[in-house]
Amino acid sequence: MKTIYCISGLGADERTFSNLNLEGYKIVFIPWLTPFPQEPLTAYATRMSRSITTENPILLGLSFGGMMCIEIAKMVAVEKVILISSIKSSKELPLWLKLVAGLRLNKFFPMRSFKMIEPIQRRIIGISTPDEIALVRSFRKNAPQVYMDWAINEAIKWRNNWQPASVFHIHGDADRVFPIKYVSPTYIIKNGGHFMIMNKSTEVNAALKEILSI
Repeated sequence: MKTIYCISGLGADERTFSNLNLEGYKIVFIPWLTPFPQEPLTAYATRMSRSITTENPILLGLSFGGMMCIEIAKMVAVEKVILISSIKSSKELPLWLKLVAGLRLNKFFPMRSFKMIEPIQRRIIGISTPDEIALVRSFRKNAPQVYMDWAINEAIKWRNNWQPASVFHIHGDADRVFPIKYVSPTYIIKNGGHFMIMNKSTEVNAALKEILSI
């Protein structure tokens, strides 16, 4: 049985994968670690990769987790990397995130008050139902602030132009975090927002089934 290692989005946990149908595969969720002070992304990815104990695994990453999968694939031989609502290189970062990074706005206005950013976040990631709102609120409540500050900084300043030999990218055409005009996905989910792994899971599962059959 092949193993799929899953890495969630920024500050999220294994619940983001609860609607996926990965029957026939052994699923291992790699949790986010608490970063060390000033820890480089490559060093952090090395620590994350220690959870991989099988040869030629499949890596599946959501959003920032997809970026982490690419970093891990630089040091671990993999069968394939599957990205969902993510980006493959720094060229796919949207202009607004490049401006935030360039002006270091995340340093001046760190995400300390969730109540202030929650309405904006709902629109950006595409959630509206009470269950979705409660789930995302739980993610943010449980994620350590030291991790959130580190992860946001590493995500917006990511500099990567390398891709693994076998990479597949599932993306929604209504994604506001990583607008589709900046990315070149393998599979496009119509009306899929950044949270489509939960609210467009039927379409995402169809794409995954095709990818895993290749």
